[in-house]
Amino acid sequence: MNPLLWALVIGGLLLVLVLGAIVFSLVGAYVKALFNGAAVPMSKLVALKFAGIPYGLIVDARITAVRAGIPVSADLIASHFQAGGNVVPTVQAIIAAKKAGIELNWDRACAIDLATKGSGKSVIEAVRTSVDPKVIDCPNPEQGRATIDGVAKDGIQVKVKARVTVRTNLDRFVGGAKENTIIARVGEGIVTTIGAAESYKSVLENPDSISKTVLARGLDAGTAFEILSIDIADVDVGENVGAKLQVAQADANKNMAQAQAEIRRAAAVALEQEMKAKTQEAQAKVVEAQAQVPLAMAEAFRSGRLGVMDYYKMENIQSDTSMRSSIAHPEGKK
Repeated sequence: MNPLLWALVIGGLLLVLVLGAIVFSLVGAYVKALFNGAAVPMSKLVALKFAGIPYGLIVDARITAVRAGIPVSADLIASHFQAGGNVVPTVQAIIAAKKAGIELNWDRACAIDLATKGSGKSVIEAVRTSVDPKVIDCPNPEQGRATIDGVAKDGIQVKVKARVTVRTNLDRFVGGAKENTIIARVGEGIVTTIGAAESYKSVLENPDSISKTVLARGLDAGTAFEILSIDIADVDVGENVGAKLQVAQADANKNMAQAQAEIRRAAAVALEQEMKAKTQEAQAKVVEAQAQVPLAMAEAFRSGRLGVMDYYKMENIQSDTSMRSSIAHPEGKK
């Protein structure tokens, strides 16, 4: 026989053996799906095998869905797996929603599963919270705060702990804000409500007024949850913030007044020094003028405008003036 023909025969036999081995490995999954009413064509199983998709997982997920009355094809399950989704939890979530009477189709369940990927949440938890509401502490103790603090109009600080009961809204879950947004909005509402109170006493007397006011604000808009109730778990009185602010303002006013007084004192000192300088300048001018008198008298003697008798007469007048001054002010007293 021709060697080429032998090679073709051997190659064909090997191909048949490989395909037979593959088909034989898929027989168990095929029979399992067939006897559970969720038949998957052998061609589809072979395609999954060659695509590297775990066909056993796809078959199990389809069997679970079909036996629960959810007609999901193997193609849809495989597509969700290739998109990075968790097929088994997604199927389980649809089953749980169906039993709870909640409308959840395959596409929405896949979207929720992909949206929760990497967030520590799951589509099953979203459905479970939709059926069984959960309680969110506000503020979140894990963020390092124990209470939400607000200040009433009388200046007294009020510390509040709240618990928010929410239910997942599957229609808004994809793209909706999560728990942190709920906590932030509720905290803002509590602070605003306390700040609008005339006195801290009214808050202590009617803590439910906080929850009613905050709940009426529609804080769940745009979030993945529906707020069912806001319960005030604890209310405590904090510091007298108003008094502290008044003390701080008084200190600031005092410091400002002291600064202004220092400015005025410095200005007065500068003015005093300026006046002293002007006085010394005037005294210097007087001394200078007095120094000109002998020169003027000498010039008058030389020019003949002043005689000897006139000079003696002036000296007598000065002596008489000095004597009268000493009599009027004895011992130099003035």
